[in-house]
Amino acid sequence: MSLKNIIALMLIVMALSTSFFAQAQPHPNLILTQSGVEKIRKNLGSVPLFDDTVQRVKQEVDAEIALGIDTPIPKDFSGGYTHQRHKLNFLIAQKAGELYQITQQKKYAKYIRDMLFQYEAMYKTLPVHPQERSYARGKLFWQCLNDSNWLVYMSQAYDAIYNTLSSAERETLENNLFRPFADFISIENPQFYNRVHNHSTWGNAAVGMIALVMNDDELLQRALYGIEDDGLDLNARDNDGGLIKVAGQKAGFLANLEDPFSPDGYYTEGPYYQRYAMYPFLIFGLAMHNVKPEMQVFEHKNNVLLKGVDALLNLSDADGEFFPLNDGQKGMSYYTASLVTAVNIAYHYGEKNPQLLSIAEKQNKVLLDESGLSVAMGIRDGKAQPFVKSSINLTDGQNGEQGGVAVLRYGNEDLTLVFKYAAQGLSHGHYDKLSYSLYEKGDEVLQDYGLARFVNIGQKGGGNYLKENKTWAKTTIAHNTLSQNEQMHFNGKYETASKHHSELYFYDDANKQVQVVSAIENNAYPGTQLHRTMAVIKDDGFEKPFMLDIMKINSDSKNQYDFPYYFMGQVLSQNFEYESPKVLKPLGENNGYQHLYVEGKGQPSTDSTQFSWLGNGKYYTLTTATKKSDELLFTRIGANDPQFNLRRDAALMIRRKDTDDTLFVSVIEPHGSYSPVSELSLNSSSHIAQLEVVHDDKNYTGVSIQDVKGKVSLFILANSDASPAKQHQLEIGGKTYNWKGSYHFAQWY
Repeated sequence: MSLKNIIALMLIVMALSTSFFAQAQPHPNLILTQSGVEKIRKNLGSVPLFDDTVQRVKQEVDAEIALGIDTPIPKDFSGGYTHQRHKLNFLIAQKAGELYQITQQKKYAKYIRDMLFQYEAMYKTLPVHPQERSYARGKLFWQCLNDSNWLVYMSQAYDAIYNTLSSAERETLENNLFRPFADFISIENPQFYNRVHNHSTWGNAAVGMIALVMNDDELLQRALYGIEDDGLDLNARDNDGGLIKVAGQKAGFLANLEDPFSPDGYYTEGPYYQRYAMYPFLIFGLAMHNVKPEMQVFEHKNNVLLKGVDALLNLSDADGEFFPLNDGQKGMSYYTASLVTAVNIAYHYGEKNPQLLSIAEKQNKVLLDESGLSVAMGIRDGKAQPFVKSSINLTDGQNGEQGGVAVLRYGNEDLTLVFKYAAQGLSHGHYDKLSYSLYEKGDEVLQDYGLARFVNIGQKGGGNYLKENKTWAKTTIAHNTLSQNEQMHFNGKYETASKHHSELYFYDDANKQVQVVSAIENNAYPGTQLHRTMAVIKDDGFEKPFMLDIMKINSDSKNQYDFPYYFMGQVLSQNFEYESPKVLKPLGENNGYQHLYVEGKGQPSTDSTQFSWLGNGKYYTLTTATKKSDELLFTRIGANDPQFNLRRDAALMIRRKDTDDTLFVSVIEPHGSYSPVSELSLNSSSHIAQLEVVHDDKNYTGVSIQDVKGKVSLFILANSDASPAKQHQLEIGGKTYNWKGSYHFAQWY
């Protein structure tokens, strides 16, 4: 044989050997690993929380195995039987894979194998889902998003039983089910897959997870970097009305990891969708950590994924429920399964923060992998420390330069202000610049409405977003911020809103008795600047901390301004007269106004208008500086809502007409309590006698708060220079005030 032929033969042998060894990678290797499983088995029976979780999961999976496997032909929206059945299948299969590795009981591997082959048999001829509402219809589910959920979980199940299958079985599953599935949600649906959005994160993770199991480099590259030539129409929109893709925008998992996260770990769509997206981010990140550690996914963007877990936990109230910024369903909390994943992974692969263990204790379950074992062992060994949530300012935008969200907390979340001055938040964003919500402990005082959707409740629009999400929940008037001429911010145009963000003026939480955040919005209404400053103040003369709100408006034209307060509770009293109509009518015709009934209309009787209500056994009073010409409107959500899709929540609205430059100043004052058991009412009246604007020009705004005992507090804001080193001097009422920094707070009797 010639030397040339020998060399050629050797190259062929080397290529075959390389291919063989590449395919001979160990399994499991995605989330569970061989070393991790061995460690788990050695510690069974000695780690209570882990052992309890194993037993609970075992009972759940065994019950499903006893029922048999059902893979029905898809027909329903979310909430319907076929949707829920296929969802439960992938959840149970993933858990069965964990149990197989931990217990080595073959019934779990057989269950997954039989289920996968049932899907293989049906998938070859399965058409797209019959429900046509989605911009990207799936096959098993009504949208590709849920198909991607299926593949993320099934990849883990397949990895767990990989070594129990013959090479012929693996070839059949991979050629007839997994690769076609991955191609369908990616190449065949680029409008879903090739964008920056939580939908695409799931799609990228799904393709990447199965790629790692099958050792398919082409699929992995597609997962990480997207589809190069996707042929997308740059004017195409998704179900929420958002553009599918922006010209020149990169795609793939790494782009989704880079663009929506700020350096602080804030996710631009808001905490509700950050919670949802964190599972694929972290689970695929962990798989890459185990299989492709050289990619350093966890370390990407200065550990932004692990920072995201901390940001999420800080975006929750005293009960652990996430603040409903943008499209957010109230009640979603860190008890959800995705946050169990987040806390476990962040603890084990982060810095072993003992405060995360206290969250895990509340969750009372762990992952059945090495990170879950690590958390459970930490709890067993008494390492848990309370998770302390203090005031925080989280930037928004890829580089932290697109506004943000500030959370001012006094004490042990005795009063919590959530101030949103962020970017639009992609297609799940709301048109509500400089809006806020207020909490006392875990109770809403002034609310953000959240989304208009009944997730997985089939009777309500198939569990999908309702049309009222656009006509009400996203509108400006639905939030505690300023509406001008009954128009939405940016005229409700997504493309315009996506180009702009509010600018932080200053944030200062150094003095826990007076914490302040201030931001400016220049683009919500052409020719109008909104400058809002909010402070959480604990004044010695008041029982509880209160919130001071200053909204300064400069406009080059005269406008009508509407300023609502969406209070939560029962009306008690007010210091103005009003009339209630005999027939309820909507406040307006569009932009959300069509959904507001007018239940009462009046005018201020003094310069300090007061309104009190009772909510969750606590008293609250709004004191606001008003003008005689202002209108005071009691409104209630529910007009033009024949299917009762909206909550019947109430608001007090201040309307100011024919005005260019103006100022809205208010105090929200929590006070007292009421017990329905003892029927004891304590401190039910406001402690404020008068709220007055004592100075206002382009450079300074001064506000005085006089209590019922005659004590006066003065807050002065520097409107044009927020430098902490700037020296200021201002005369008010014959007295000169000197201070350094962006604001001054003084108290005297």
